[in-house]
Amino acid sequence: MGNIQIPQLLFLMEGLKWTVILTLVSFVGGGVFGLLVALARTSDFKALRYVTSAYIAIFQGTPLLMQLFVVYYGVGLLQISVDPWMAVAAAYTAHASAFLGEIWRGSIQALPKGQSEAARALGIHYYSRMRDVILPQALKISMPATVGFLVQLLKGTSLASIVGFIELSRAGNVISNQIFEPLPVYGLVGIIYFLMCWPLSIFGSRLETRLAAGVR
Repeated sequence: MGNIQIPQLLFLMEGLKWTVILTLVSFVGGGVFGLLVALARTSDFKALRYVTSAYIAIFQGTPLLMQLFVVYYGVGLLQISVDPWMAVAAAYTAHASAFLGEIWRGSIQALPKGQSEAARALGIHYYSRMRDVILPQALKISMPATVGFLVQLLKGTSLASIVGFIELSRAGNVISNQIFEPLPVYGLVGIIYFLMCWPLSIFGSRLETRLAAGVR
């Protein structure tokens, strides 16, 4: 691995740790808010549907890099000191909530309307209807797409370095500037990303195949 020594490897592992933490925090946080977005998008209130539709359009229609800039530097314009970790966590959580909300919205609306109508006819109120009837089926349908988004989110954390957050790719850049051997450094970084993303991609493909077989 060229001049990559133990200290450089440890620094890469530290960057890897923050990559995994950022991915988990933004995915879990985005999942919580994404569920609220999905429920709002499928509600009977037009105002909620319009607001969340605009929210999704903003995050899906603008680059993630720009969203990071707006959160980090936009807050700075308000004379508020913001830690890079807090900024990127907030930006990635908002980004994930928009995409997961739209994925789950599609899954909810993919279910036959007769199920909701039957639940209403039985007098099941909204909370129980969503918790016990609609969401378990919708989330099952959405699993392949959700896992696919998780892979994209994991790779997308590399953009966090633009605001000074040191994750895996930023750690690789620092090491490359120290030892002047970009090829082995970025090659190793690429291998680490691959080893994280490939099992998730295989898992998502198997889920999709299993669900397709169940439909038949």
